Amino acid sequence: MADHSATKTLDCSGLLCPMPVVKTNKSMKELQVGDVLEMISTDPGSLPDMTAWANQTKHELLESMDEGNDTYRFFIKKTH
Repeated sequence: MADHSATKTLDCSGLLCPMPVVKTNKSMKELQVGDVLEMISTDPGSLPDMTAWANQTKHELLESMDEGNDTYRFFIKKTH
């Protein structure tokens, strides 16, 4: 795991699709270009959803990981 300093952490634990993506999108709008959002989810669908969302929005998905115990962690850099 790389050391990504998150500007903000968003805990979406317990939320199901599409809420982690919806809340991530809203949080990204509150950040400045270059800031990094750490998003935590318990929805296994978040792995493909966040990859697709990053490709669509052109924000940089720095890292996505399955931490076990149904926990997924994402680091997304705001690019625009």
